[in-house]
Amino acid sequence: MHALIMSFGTRGDIQPYAAFAGALARAGHNVTLAIPEGFADLLPTNGPGTVTHWPAGSTMLRLLQDVLPQLSGPRDALRTLGVMTSAMRELNAECWSAAQATRPDVVVYHPKRLAGPHIAEALGVPGVFSLPLPLYTPTRAYPVPFFGGASFGAWGNRASYAFRRVAGTMYGGMISDFRREVGLGHLSRLADPLKNPDGSPVHILYPYSRHVVPVPGDYPPSAHVTGYWFLDHDAGWEPPSRLVDFLAAGDPPVYIGFGSMGFGKGADQRREAVLAALRVHGLRGIVATGWGGIAPGEAEADDVLVLEGVPHEWLFPRVAAVVHHGGAGSTAAGIRAGRPTLIVPFLGDQPFWGARAHRLGVGPAPLPARQLGTGLAERLGNLVHTGSYASRAQEVGAAVRTEDGLGTGVRVLEQITGVGTRG
Repeated sequence: MHALIMSFGTRGDIQPYAAFAGALARAGHNVTLAIPEGFADLLPTNGPGTVTHWPAGSTMLRLLQDVLPQLSGPRDALRTLGVMTSAMRELNAECWSAAQATRPDVVVYHPKRLAGPHIAEALGVPGVFSLPLPLYTPTRAYPVPFFGGASFGAWGNRASYAFRRVAGTMYGGMISDFRREVGLGHLSRLADPLKNPDGSPVHILYPYSRHVVPVPGDYPPSAHVTGYWFLDHDAGWEPPSRLVDFLAAGDPPVYIGFGSMGFGKGADQRREAVLAALRVHGLRGIVATGWGGIAPGEAEADDVLVLEGVPHEWLFPRVAAVVHHGGAGSTAAGIRAGRPTLIVPFLGDQPFWGARAHRLGVGPAPLPARQLGTGLAERLGNLVHTGSYASRAQEVGAAVRTEDGLGTGVRVLEQITGVGTRG
């Protein structure tokens, strides 16, 4: 089997798909991973199969990193819109080039890859949707995760999944243009992204744990909750000596980091709030500045180490607790490590993961980012001084570690394609 896997976003959006590519290669399959150039270092190299990098989305990623943080008003936003649209069209073209060059047996695509289902249709191969969040399959159990931990009753919860047609509505013109370019006919802007043109269901891979979000009883057979897809750090990776020395110098610290949240805006204030909260409780801390989440610079305190970032899968088992923005990847890493978790959500699905962590009993209620300055000290004390959070985190972490999310994902994809391990 030759799989074309397409994802886009920050490092956390790419890592699960790089891990899945490696698992497919270890099972003897060949994979083309269409991701931005800056993430080529994530490509796995082991396995009888191969994983090849196809650069796609590099211009779009540079815009997100360099242009969006500088926007200062509506006029800037309007000027950027044209550039962003051009970059999205370029991204679609790059994905189509990858498909034409590799002729895959199956296309696995994150919803940020708008061209994904249309490429699969044009090639006449299965298209498989995938994202580490229960965002698209309607259920009575809970609404679209963008509502956090809310519930609107069985009917209201299921109705909220009309959201899944938003991309077709917003980008209908771009999608129609792309379909014409690849020889496909018109598609309604309101078309269901989980229905193939012949009416059959689109299979969807959900790489998260059923121990974190239970599988609803009304999920169809086409919705596959596999377990997490973890990309473990390179065995040759060595932590910086100052990190090793810091960890050895005292009690396990608390990790605090917000990734790319805020695009750098408010990073100084977040830094001050974090350092102040650690001081209040006399806690040792590792502060990860990330891509603009917290302002860089030495803490000028022996009990706090400031770093740009460290692989979560290496660091989290070595800390006492974790505080982060609630990205799907960060949440998964903290839970797998069995560490008490406080989520400070900024946007999107992060309130959902914050509510899930609290409902699981692995940490306190999420602290909205806008309340960071006034509420972090109190919530941090709750996190580290409530023994039940630590014991429950260990219990859930142990359950997650028993899952073989990658192996399950490989088996599901083999069943979908009917290709198995024949090559």
